[in-house]
Amino acid sequence: MPERPPLPDLDPDAIPLLDRFADVADPSLYRPLPDDWLLMLSDVVNSTAAIEAGRYRAVNLAGAATISAASNALNGALRLFTFGGDGAGFAVPADRAETARDALAKVAAWAERNLSLELRVGMVSVADIRKAGHDVRVALWEASDTVHYAMFDGGGMAWAGQQLKTGTIRFPAARDRDEPDLTGLSCQWGSVRAKQGKIASLIVRRAPGVSTAEFARIAESIIALLETGASFNPVPVQGPQARLRRDTLALQLKAAHRAGRPWRAAQVLASTLFAWAVFKAGIPLGGFEPIRYRREIASNTDYRKFDDGLLITADCSPTTISRLRETLAGRAKEGAIRYGLHLQDEALMTCVAPSVTASNHIHFVDGAGGGYAMAARQLAG
Repeated sequence: MPERPPLPDLDPDAIPLLDRFADVADPSLYRPLPDDWLLMLSDVVNSTAAIEAGRYRAVNLAGAATISAASNALNGALRLFTFGGDGAGFAVPADRAETARDALAKVAAWAERNLSLELRVGMVSVADIRKAGHDVRVALWEASDTVHYAMFDGGGMAWAGQQLKTGTIRFPAARDRDEPDLTGLSCQWGSVRAKQGKIASLIVRRAPGVSTAEFARIAESIIALLETGASFNPVPVQGPQARLRRDTLALQLKAAHRAGRPWRAAQVLASTLFAWAVFKAGIPLGGFEPIRYRREIASNTDYRKFDDGLLITADCSPTTISRLRETLAGRAKEGAIRYGLHLQDEALMTCVAPSVTASNHIHFVDGAGGGYAMAARQLAG
């Protein structure tokens, strides 16, 4: 199939919309970004140590803050983004690059001040990615009627992530104390326990020399294997349970902190406690229906995606895990894939919901015991 022309702009109709997840590994369904677009990335330095110290929720919050701050800075116009657990990435046109870069620089400084985490942030043009022999192609996965997640193909996002780690494309954190706008960023939902057995955090990438067509077939078989299990999405259909935890409340206060506004903490505390009471009671309030909202959470999550490879957080039975291990090991032995698989008892959610009355709230899902960060570590090893 001939290569499709680059996307001229952010026109939603120009970006392919996929409604069958098994299609996400088909490169013919993606469209290349223009040369003058830029990828922006973030990554928590030494996230393994933070995970071992039990701070993965803070690591997730730092990664999601990248997307929240950039989206708010761009007045909600950010559409092409992906969350990777200990970091995130997104694409913007050239005329929005400086605004997005400023937001990331502020997030890096905020993460150091409020979370005691070093957050690398970086930027690289699509043109430079292509000069290095890679590409950036995009499609949208229709998670629900109101939420569409960007899928990235071509190897460019993965290559840029490596350049960020080596410092090649990194830029410094903001030097002033101007806080990023993290309106809507939330981590107040409690952990979601596995119902079938274990929460599996899986990353599968194409091995060098393997055709994209062959990898697409492998990816489809892995997806089919997981879909035959009793549960795929770790978030139950009725949504997560409303839980009030001291650690999540503390992080929520840090996400909402704005310099020069000492009253903000009290306001956030009050609104968080009120929201917890409303969800716990399940009683409609005005135009807000907590039961409907919780159900929307399940359908709006990003528990499955494609970012130069499969990234999946799934609730798996012991039988499914056994079959998955066998399939992955076999394909890796053949030299067709590289993969990382990490198992844990719970999943975490970090949310971006600027308005509780709208249905387009988004929810990033990751394993609570290291998730994608630990899977990526296996992949790198």
